[in-house]
Amino acid sequence: MKNLVYLFMAIAFAACKPYDTLIKNGTVYDGSGKPAIPTDIGIKGDKVVKIGNIPSKKAKTIVDAEGMAVSPGFINTLSWAYWPLLKDGRSMSNLKQGVTLEIFGEGSSPGPFHPEKTKDTPSSFAENMEKLEQQGVSTNIASFVGATTVRKYVLDEDDRAPNAEELALMKQLVEQSMEEGALGLGTSLIYPPAFFAKTDELIALSKSASKHNGIYISHLRSEGDKLLEAIEELITIAREANIPAEIYHLKAAGQRNWEDLEKAIAMIEKARAEGLEITTNMYNYTGASTGLGACMPPWIQEGGEIQWVKNLQNAELKAKAISEMESDKTDWENFLALAGDPANILLLGFSTDSLQKFKGKNLAEVAKIWGKSPAESVCDLISANGGDISTAYFLMSEENVARQMKLPYMSFGSDARSIAAEGENLESMTHPRTYGNFARLLGKYVREEKIISLEEAIHKLSWLPVQKLHIKNRGRITEGYFADIVIFDPTTITDKATFNQPHQYAEGVQHVFVNGTRVIKNGEHTGETPGRFVKGKGAKN
Repeated sequence: MKNLVYLFMAIAFAACKPYDTLIKNGTVYDGSGKPAIPTDIGIKGDKVVKIGNIPSKKAKTIVDAEGMAVSPGFINTLSWAYWPLLKDGRSMSNLKQGVTLEIFGEGSSPGPFHPEKTKDTPSSFAENMEKLEQQGVSTNIASFVGATTVRKYVLDEDDRAPNAEELALMKQLVEQSMEEGALGLGTSLIYPPAFFAKTDELIALSKSASKHNGIYISHLRSEGDKLLEAIEELITIAREANIPAEIYHLKAAGQRNWEDLEKAIAMIEKARAEGLEITTNMYNYTGASTGLGACMPPWIQEGGEIQWVKNLQNAELKAKAISEMESDKTDWENFLALAGDPANILLLGFSTDSLQKFKGKNLAEVAKIWGKSPAESVCDLISANGGDISTAYFLMSEENVARQMKLPYMSFGSDARSIAAEGENLESMTHPRTYGNFARLLGKYVREEKIISLEEAIHKLSWLPVQKLHIKNRGRITEGYFADIVIFDPTTITDKATFNQPHQYAEGVQHVFVNGTRVIKNGEHTGETPGRFVKGKGAKN
């Protein structure tokens, strides 16, 4: 009887505690960009409910953040994590850096898919996002609706403009996805079939997103030789569709274009001064990463990957493609030319076992082994692989990377997956930004090089992107907001991943909370999956 009384007393005592978790003794950066303050944070359920001096006896769980920075969880404004998270919802490589929201949709998105063209996959945007939430994911998730996904729904991989009926269907698909929670319309205009879309098509789709309070976000049609023209196209779309617009991973690619960055910034700021909401994001490396197909003309890739490989096996088409690839002036973004030297093109991952011996080699090395030109080697590598090959391109300057970080409208995205450093992931290489983009900002560029302050960096990782994306009740440490919180050591946080040894977790993050649940404890994953589908402003429910 006495034990039962004690049990009831313990339950009653616990019930009287107003906080589930109390974070004490930390230095709190609230995300606003203001100087940090030493204070406590009380969490109840999934929300921050109290900021101030809170007695320890009022909380069920105490987290001592002595000597640590306490900030809002970080927003990954460009993530390719959707499909990896379906396999492993832990989001290890990003969660260990403090990322609490992954945003998808650079051209391709988790729906809408044509029901007759997909198997074992829901057709609508919302169903696919909800599938990941229900399956279990440790970070929150959000997405743009991809213009490429919509185009493929209606036009497959064809290089043509939609007719009036087809365009009406594409607009309907965008509006439906916006009502289901998409943040806006995302494009990736250097890649086929996105490359085939003309500006008027993009304006029409952007108007549909604008009707539902979305934004337009774009991998520009060029980041190199025609960067300024590509920015002008984005500004035109923003103006004509009356929609805010963001540039994915702003850069001036190729040494011959580095000086154009200042001209690009001037164009953006002129448009902003005229009242257009033009903003940017970036990753924190001089090396880019995409497929080896970025060295090839889009026309040879028309029809999808299978047709692409068939085209490369046609001697006449292959010769025509090589001729264009070796030209210094093309109407498409030629990464072979932008790289300047084939040694600046690093091969990261293959689908075919016979090519694994080239993993980690650069294109110049492979061309020498084969006794072929770099352009022909690109064609033969893709043909032998049965499709595209993961590749890193060293195209940018450190000076420009640092210059971009200082822009007041700049936020950050990894442009990468979120994966665990284990199992089959170790069989191929990856860009180190997969494991280090956010820690690299806080370690290399904030602490070591002092490019921007810690307050500013945290602002650009949290509250700034939330404002741009019109997301409610996240991105700040303030009472009533969701408890997405990262606790890290600003004196030790660092990226460990390199291009030669990419599968290394960042260090320095001690605790991460997502919707009030601790998913990283003392640097280790707790196994919890409290992530939610975060919807855009135009969502109907």
